[in-house]
Amino acid sequence: MTTLFDVTPATPATRPAAGPRPLVIGLDPSLTSCGIAGADWADALRPKKLTGHERLGWILGEVVDRTKAADLVVIEGPAYGQQLQAGHHERAGLWWLITHAMHRRNIPYAVCNPHNRTIYATGKANPAQDQPREKRARIAKGMVHSFVVEQLGIWCEGSGRYDAADAAVFAAMGLDWLGYPLLAVPPEQRRALDTVHWPKTTVAVAR
Repeated sequence: MTTLFDVTPATPATRPAAGPRPLVIGLDPSLTSCGIAGADWADALRPKKLTGHERLGWILGEVVDRTKAADLVVIEGPAYGQQLQAGHHERAGLWWLITHAMHRRNIPYAVCNPHNRTIYATGKANPAQDQPREKRARIAKGMVHSFVVEQLGIWCEGSGRYDAADAAVFAAMGLDWLGYPLLAVPPEQRRALDTVHWPKTTVAVAR
């Protein structure tokens, strides 16, 4: 089982796909729009007017329910660059609540850096580097969203579409690592798998 402090990635699976496709869920944790996705769907959990413990409880309940049969969960790692931003303390709490729930239910989880997600979708960690600084983040999010909709064929529109798309990329990365890629991405994109903190063993591989 991987943890935040397990920095040695396991060897990616390279075996050909055989048998039923494992259930991999991608998670992009957020207090206002938590992305969650599988191989052919994506959604954003939006708690609306809930705050504090009620909000944390609602998000955790939704995540636990939707991951209860998962063979692998791929979750975005904590954003250390946001430590001074409002809500960081609560966001960190949500992250630990989710990963601890995975741990208690023996569901293997991988921790993925946001840059790895963007590399898998676009081939670059900063694909909008040539754009004005204030527009780069938004353009990069749009590129990841386009990859999900146009190449993976997963619908994700409306409010929370970028969060849903981020989660869909995490799910696709997990499936690729297990040997069930949704799409044969080129090497410059697939290299993103190399530095993800993968679990040492997974239920899907063990089967």
